[in-house]
Amino acid sequence: MPALLLALAASAVLARQDDDAADAGRIVFPAEASQGALVFGRVPPGSEVRYGARSLRVSGWGTVVFGLGRNEAGPVEVTVVPPEGAPVTERIRVAARDWPVERVDGVPPKTVSPPPEIAARIQREQARVTAARERDDDRTDFARQFVWPVEGRISGRFGSGRVYNGQAAPSGHSGMDIAVPTGTPVKAPAAGTVTFAEPDLYLTGGTVVIDHGFGVSSNFLHLSRIDVQVGDRVEQGQAFAAVGATGRATGPHLHWGMNWFDVRVDPLLVLERGD
Repeated sequence: MPALLLALAASAVLARQDDDAADAGRIVFPAEASQGALVFGRVPPGSEVRYGARSLRVSGWGTVVFGLGRNEAGPVEVTVVPPEGAPVTERIRVAARDWPVERVDGVPPKTVSPPPEIAARIQREQARVTAARERDDDRTDFARQFVWPVEGRISGRFGSGRVYNGQAAPSGHSGMDIAVPTGTPVKAPAAGTVTFAEPDLYLTGGTVVIDHGFGVSSNFLHLSRIDVQVGDRVEQGQAFAAVGATGRATGPHLHWGMNWFDVRVDPLLVLERGD
């Protein structure tokens, strides 16, 4: 290669290295994020980061993540203490969303107004699912672009108000429903570790939780079959279960929910992040 070309190539490499070094020292968060969003930021590696009452994990290249709930009004603040330098507080505006009401009829009455013994069972089961969402593994599976676990018509949207058999539910819909036939393979939208797998919860039927690291997890409900167990590692695109209509369901569909710890976020926004 001629000397001039070698010099130009070397200069380009050095320029990229300088840009990477400059980026590594920056603090970058979006100026605005939507209700129900999973928010990504970048800080100098080794920083201490706090959002609300939680200390956020920081990846080796400075990535942090947290979730905004359906009813978060904002603005929210993130405090970053770099390895060298004074603390910096970033303020993020929260864009409000319009939450429509979805009416679902034909639901078994005992799943809408359960008797005391069933209500106690539901409470015990949901407590176990909640505990599975509290993991804070130092894995960055969440940082990869997510893919659809099944492809079909969206029959229920995250955050929508729900009215079951004419009775309003106390909170918005916790995930996204995708209408597909019973037996359709469910594929992991991102890699992770199975932290919960039970075939017969009262409200949610066959239920699986996959942890993607840093408090980010996916849950899959109403499954007809589960092919994994707690502790299994699944890779993106790997089939691990089958769609069904178990639990409180009026027909076959996949309910896909996502959480950042106890904060529910919108899977559709996570999918759209890389579009």
